[in-house]
Amino acid sequence: MDSVVIGVDPHKHSVTIEVVDGRERVLHKGRYGTDTDGYRQMLAAIKRFPQHRWAVEGCNGIGRHVAQRLVADGETVVDVPAKLAARARVFDTGNGRKTDPADAHSVAVVALRTRDLVEVRPDDELVALRLLVDRRDELGRTRTQTVNRLHRLLLELVPGGAKRFLSAPQAQTLLDSVAPTDVAGRVRHQLATELLAEIVVLDAKMKASDKTLRKAVAATGTGLLDLYGIGPASAARILGDVADVARFGTRARFASWNGTAPLDASSGAQQRHRLSRAGNRRINRALHIMAIVQIRHDTDGRAYFRRRVAAGKTKMEALRALKRRLSDVVFRQLVADAKKASPGGHTEATTTSSAADPAPTVGSSDQSQPGLAAKPTTPHLNDRPTQPRRSTRTRPAAHGPNARRPGPAENHDEPEPPQHPTPGHT
Repeated sequence: MDSVVIGVDPHKHSVTIEVVDGRERVLHKGRYGTDTDGYRQMLAAIKRFPQHRWAVEGCNGIGRHVAQRLVADGETVVDVPAKLAARARVFDTGNGRKTDPADAHSVAVVALRTRDLVEVRPDDELVALRLLVDRRDELGRTRTQTVNRLHRLLLELVPGGAKRFLSAPQAQTLLDSVAPTDVAGRVRHQLATELLAEIVVLDAKMKASDKTLRKAVAATGTGLLDLYGIGPASAARILGDVADVARFGTRARFASWNGTAPLDASSGAQQRHRLSRAGNRRINRALHIMAIVQIRHDTDGRAYFRRRVAAGKTKMEALRALKRRLSDVVFRQLVADAKKASPGGHTEATTTSSAADPAPTVGSSDQSQPGLAAKPTTPHLNDRPTQPRRSTRTRPAAHGPNARRPGPAENHDEPEPPQHPTPGHT
């Protein structure tokens, strides 16, 4: 029997499947529960198709539990992105109506027509890193909410309230300095004391989480922790979400993926770019924290930020340009880690990480266009991108109305000379 594809539309308590052959003929369809009995019934229903592979929508989301169970049972599973399935559903008959059977059919059709879908692997240490950093982020959000509630009470207990960044000992000192006598004041004091106790517990949990994350990140052998402004949580987030850096052909593709590359908003003769709000916002946040830390300390990142401000950029524009540079820095480190882990390495990067390195060909504050990445021509890791060669011929100065005006390319700022990073800084 020819090989078939089983499209799966997953939900929490049920999955809808559709079996199609190479001509997209429907051979079987059904709905099964995700409990033990439903899972066994689903496997029994496809036994008559010995040559098959599964296509599950959203294997990094709601489809993870089904995909991992199938992989654990030795099945071949490919991940179908929800966006591709939605496109197939729109162009199918039925006017794009969204139902579970229609979703399962579109997933199967995408798996038939697409050759480069990612095959699902068993959960590994990167998934464990992602789980740990998700827990760390949840603790951080809970602490911020608790501190905000404490601020609201302290504003009514202490004249002028408390400062923005409040630690547990500082809050305890403020509470000890007031002794309300009215009923409402005593209740506020009691609630503030309870919130303070919660903050102390959260601080201890966050400290333990950071310690666990640091050990887990160090076990991967990555050099991200050596970059100025990246802590255990940010390093774990980058490693967990990026997974395999080889899927990014160039650092420009990586910048487009994490949202630090501006979007082209040109129209006619007007050439301009605008802020990108797309991409992986969690990695974008890690790069934002990295940029803020570098600006607050004496680093190459601060020097670059000040040069951009002196050149006429606003502080927000200079910050975005710095984030674009730091995206390249992180990409280089990930590539260096990949080369160290597997001989052969990855092209399009250097092992030197510095915010003051020469800008990409399109400019650090311009967009690295998110088109198809061209394959690099140099196989060496330490090769830098080549800059456009400038002519060394000298032209006589022209005067008068017929003088040649400089072209747009000659009005650009000269690329800044490379600076060596300070040890410990990027």
